[in-house]
Amino acid sequence: MIGYRNEHTIAASCEVAGRGYWSGQDVCVRFHPAAISTGVVFVRTDLEGRPECPATSDFGDSVQFRTNLVRGEAKFEMVEHVMAALAGLEIDNCVVETDACEMPGLDGSCDAFVQSLQSAGLVIQATSKPRLFITEPIRVESEGAYVEALPSPDATLRYSYSLDYGTQSCIRPQSFELNCSPRSFVRQVAPARTFVTLAQAEHLRASGVARHVTNQELLVISDRGVVDNEFRFRNECARHKTLDLIGDLSLAGLDLVGRFHSYRGGHRLNGMLASRLASLADSRCTVKTSHPTRKAA
Repeated sequence: MIGYRNEHTIAASCEVAGRGYWSGQDVCVRFHPAAISTGVVFVRTDLEGRPECPATSDFGDSVQFRTNLVRGEAKFEMVEHVMAALAGLEIDNCVVETDACEMPGLDGSCDAFVQSLQSAGLVIQATSKPRLFITEPIRVESEGAYVEALPSPDATLRYSYSLDYGTQSCIRPQSFELNCSPRSFVRQVAPARTFVTLAQAEHLRASGVARHVTNQELLVISDRGVVDNEFRFRNECARHKTLDLIGDLSLAGLDLVGRFHSYRGGHRLNGMLASRLASLADSRCTVKTSHPTRKAA
């Protein structure tokens, strides 16, 4: 069953600058208005020919700690926070130009992207956005973790996450549930930050990765609590996992109506479910999305 709402783009261009967590490279991400049915398209302005990649599950490459997009020579790393900001604000059509491979880590949340996009304003466009209603359970799972899509009796969009790393983990079991709207996303999810354990942080830095990332640029958690930082929410880790879930599932390319729950899931399982949802939508309707770029709304 497919329903519709009007598509949206931003009213003006905006940008966010920072440096990548993994590469340490300075990067500027610029968001531009886009025409109807463009979708979200990433563009590498630092490469010859300005290669681009639609932000869909067809080009998704989920790895540990992040989601990447790859199309030929064009690679875009750690896109989940950008995608979550766009999805959470219901921005459907946008050209995202970046002058480096990896998106900026910032404070580990997507709050800066949200604030920049909100400052640009929203435009309602004269075409309909396909909407996929979940009518039967769908689950992907691996090694005791799973992500599932369930029907929503009241036709709303809900996300939930259950985090449980076991009794030996310094990160305590916690959960979070969101009845998703732009307002609730901005208040309850966008500020939630990336987290690692102290042991993970020390291992990454010892291996030469992320040495430049300070304890103020993400949450580092030890047996004594968060290191040189403070939680914004009691269950901030579960909220951030929900942020990742929203960003990753947006690669399905449709508005979703259903209940999406993850138990210990991560980017790989999120990407698998996004692909399943995109395939399901293709089997239910013949609406196709084209990808014209850099064309004003």
